[in-house]
Amino acid sequence: MANPRSRERSLLITLLLVVVILLVYRPVNDFGFLAFDDDGYVTRNHRVPYGLTWENLRWAFTTSDMSNWHPLTWISHMADCQFFGMNAGAHHQTSVLIHIVNSVLLLWLLHRMTGALWKSAFVAALFALHPLHVESVAWISERKDVLSTCFGFLAVFFYIPYAREKRGAPYVLSLVCFTLSLMAKPMMVTLPLLLLLFDFWPLGRVPDMLPPTRKNVRTLSGLVVEKIPFFCLSVLSSIITVYAQGQGGFLKLRLRFPCLRGSLTPSRRISGIP
Repeated sequence: MANPRSRERSLLITLLLVVVILLVYRPVNDFGFLAFDDDGYVTRNHRVPYGLTWENLRWAFTTSDMSNWHPLTWISHMADCQFFGMNAGAHHQTSVLIHIVNSVLLLWLLHRMTGALWKSAFVAALFALHPLHVESVAWISERKDVLSTCFGFLAVFFYIPYAREKRGAPYVLSLVCFTLSLMAKPMMVTLPLLLLLFDFWPLGRVPDMLPPTRKNVRTLSGLVVEKIPFFCLSVLSSIITVYAQGQGGFLKLRLRFPCLRGSLTPSRRISGIP
């Protein structure tokens, strides 16, 4: 258990991280909607501007609009419209808030896994302020990115107590958060492999395989088996994503007979051009 001084330092770093992110992303409050994808996701969408209704929620889970299946992202945009209307600054603030949560989560889970507070703080600060994250935070259409990251980090956060104490509840929570992450954006499909890497380091669950003993092989096999539900979700998400991209015209699957070899041909559909 962390001593009081370490806990105070962690809280101070967390507060500092929050303040710095708020200062850096303060200008987005004055940003508007973009004509690039924001119209499809929010302003000209035939469902989202009308907020959270049962019909809209059903649509969110069944549509492949914008060539993706990401119901949680649609619900997030609907909630913004429900509470803030078409106030673009408020939509941006929601993304900034989620990014703050992501940065704090990263700090906490790294500190929890490694015990190295200052190194964890450096990584979290780099994640929070790196220019490559500006697009995800300051572009309303990229809400799916910060939202998927949030639940992906939560999946790892809950996985840690499961890995250390083998308790069932954290495992289920981790699996639920992983599912929600994929429902926001399928970019977290590699999380099962990431969890295996965490098992190796810093969690130290992977046994020394030199020499390979029956017990060590059984332990390693158990680590893989416990990830099967995660792998199944990744495969399912990948299949749904390929289907949704195909429905939107971003992927064209052509079967060539007689050998039935498929080729993926990317194509971009630009609004206003037939």
